[in-house]
Amino acid sequence: MDLLKGIKDYIKSGETTKERLGLEIEHFVVDERGLPIGFDLMTKLLKEVAKKLNAEIDYTDGYVVGYSNEEYVITLEPACQLEISISPRVSLASVERIYKEFTELWEPILYENGYHFVVKGNLPLVELGAITPDKIPLSPKKRYEYMDRYFEDTGKCGKYMMRSTAATQISVDYRDEKDLTRKLVVLEKISPILMIMFENKKRYNSIIKGVIDKPHLFRTQIWDNVDPDRTGFLPGSLDDDFGYERIAEVIYNLPLILLTDEGNTTYVGRKSAKKLIEESIIVEDDIDEDRSISLMEHFLSMSFYHFRVKKYIEIRVVDSLPIDRALGFAAVIKGMVYSDKNIDILENELSNIDSIDKIQDAVLRIEEDGLDAVIYNNKTAKEWAEYLTKLASNGLTDEEGEYLTYDFS
Repeated sequence: MDLLKGIKDYIKSGETTKERLGLEIEHFVVDERGLPIGFDLMTKLLKEVAKKLNAEIDYTDGYVVGYSNEEYVITLEPACQLEISISPRVSLASVERIYKEFTELWEPILYENGYHFVVKGNLPLVELGAITPDKIPLSPKKRYEYMDRYFEDTGKCGKYMMRSTAATQISVDYRDEKDLTRKLVVLEKISPILMIMFENKKRYNSIIKGVIDKPHLFRTQIWDNVDPDRTGFLPGSLDDDFGYERIAEVIYNLPLILLTDEGNTTYVGRKSAKKLIEESIIVEDDIDEDRSISLMEHFLSMSFYHFRVKKYIEIRVVDSLPIDRALGFAAVIKGMVYSDKNIDILENELSNIDSIDKIQDAVLRIEEDGLDAVIYNNKTAKEWAEYLTKLASNGLTDEEGEYLTYDFS
């Protein structure tokens, strides 16, 4: 089994004519003081809810870490953030229904135990400087232990990222390689606008002292200071020859930190898939189809770029949001990426944004000035947000266009 070719083929296998959205929302689970729930109680509740639903319980390293059913997957993130991943849907109304059924189940259970959900880009107590991430324990998965150790040497914000950030993520389909690259490039170019459109922080003057010195996009600032090898924008994604093979090469050469293979998780530091194969730690001739898929999914999971390509494009640039705003985010994305006309318009409008540095410059300006930042083509981020909303509305039915109502003031 040639794993480099396998990664390319794995991504290609995602091609579909369907036009679906997958929605993921990470939730902080906190008590009345705003402190996160402990791992033991969280896993106890997960097991109880899974049995109540007759759902399949997921284990890692012997610990309960989530459950799944036909409509969604529940997963524990590093510091017990609870993530719901809703299976890809065509209809936004069905996404809304599934999410509301999830909260109607969980909120009373959490309340009985003295906890509740908070959806913000950053844990409010950390954002406001009341506590540091050192006060927040990680769940005892080896994956998180190894990542925590590794990130101590790659940036200032590994502890903040793992313990005190939460996101809303949307996944979208692609028809073929050309469609993937067109969608990805346009999404990357508009991503600074999406970041500020859906910023979700505690209050205007909050700051994370010693780590963040700009008033906007705290979660983005944290992620950009974790590990330059695996964060930011996908390397080479604006190049003319970018496609399945280039994505596979990036993943194949990515320092992996850890290897999860055949039920075991080991620390590998800066070794990539390529290096593990060269050193015969992974022997390609010994790999069957199921194991190869598991390995490739692991390799892909260790990339934390703003946009991650698996069998879909995963949009990872937005803070954790309450469901009404999350559906607004989903509506913007749906109206943009599933309209070839809108993709054409934005390709033309943003043709002069021809490098990742120009996109990153827009991010930096927005971190300073928020919606008032002057970015592409001498327009403010707010003007771009209003323009994107108008374009998206043209790509939606009247019914789904109702999800676009929100305030940019």
